[in-house]
This record gives sequence, structure tokens and C-alpha cells, in this order.
Amino acid sequence: MMRYDPLNTLRQLQTDLDRIFSAGSQGMLGTPSENGESASNWMPAVDIAEDDKAYHVHVDLPGVDAENIDVAMDNGMLTIKGYREDNKSEDGPNWKRVERVRGTFFRRFTLPENVDADNIQARCRNGVLEVAVPKREEQPGKRIKVEQAS
Repeated sequence: MMRYDPLNTLRQLQTDLDRIFSAGSQGMLGTPSENGESASNWMPAVDIAEDDKAYHVHVDLPGVDAENIDVAMDNGMLTIKGYREDNKSEDGPNWKRVERVRGTFFRRFTLPENVDADNIQARCRNGVLEVAVPKREEQPGKRIKVEQAS
């Protein structure tokens, strides 16, 4: 028995349209777009929070082993990619519905210039990837004395 959610179809349609229009014409033709969405089989849900010391990225990756996740920081872009393996024991004629997506995923986020890329930490716990991106200590602006010209 499945509960009917009339808004679920509209939400899925909105997500699909957002993906198509954000990818641009190149993404629609199958060339990987800048954010890599067209090169992935699925996109995990992501939450990003900020506090005084860091940005915190939480990515829902149930069933994905930590060794199948790659987190990289390059030119101000945080890239999270990996894959969820097919479970061969689930193959067979007895399945009536298969909705869990398998294959590669790819997410990319532009970070502000104040991040400390050398101290990013990532860990996977209970199916959630947690990435902590610390902020650099802000140096106060230097005051420059203006002298009167004679």
C-alpha cells in the first residue's frame, strides 16, 4: 500500500525541468554540463549550513561505501562524486518495483574565497557524508594614512 501524494509528481517535474534548464543546450545534448549533472545517474540530496568557523555540507548517500566516495577541492570548487554499486543479490524475477538508483553521482559547489582548502575534513556516518570546510582567519583591513600634499 502506497500513500498517494499529488504534489510528488509536480516536485519531480520541477526537479527535472530545473536540471534541463540549468544544464543549458550542451547538457541537453548529452555533453557533461559544468556541474556534471548530465554525467551522473543520480543526484544525492545536499544540505549546506554555515557557522562562524566553517561551512558544513551534508550529503545523503545511503548504501554508498566510503571508499566509493571522492571529495576534492580545486579552484574554489568542492566536488563530490562516486557511485553506488548494484547489489547482485537483488537481481531476479521476484522484484515488483525498483526505485533505488544505482550508478554514479556527481555534485559540484562553488565556495567563497575565505575557505581553508588545506583543512577540509570528510567522514561518512549512517549513510550521510559530512564535509567540514573551515574558514580562514579574516585579516582586518589595513588602514592607510592619507597625508596632506604640500
